[in-house]
Amino acid sequence: MAHSIEQDIRGFIVEALLFGRDTDNLGRADSLLTRGIIDSTGVLELVSFVEREYDILVDDAELVPANFDSIERLAAYVERKRSQAPDEAVEEIVSRVA
Repeated sequence: MAHSIEQDIRGFIVEALLFGRDTDNLGRADSLLTRGIIDSTGVLELVSFVEREYDILVDDAELVPANFDSIERLAAYVERKRSQAPDEAVEEIVSRVA
């Protein structure tokens, strides 16, 4: 059975941010910020993880709670970025370099 994006994100959070302490009561829609699971440094670690793991670029304007505040929201964000048309992805890269 293939891992879902949500499972991968939860695994990263447990290993890298909770240092192996799995919180079974962490729901997929629970706020990572409100629950104290991530702080500004944790957000940067999540950004680095999703960029590396899913080969996407996270724009500064996309660093908002609507995209990064829960496992569910982050997985949906990754899905949207991965389904982005190739031309849009190239334009995004070019705009970052320019």
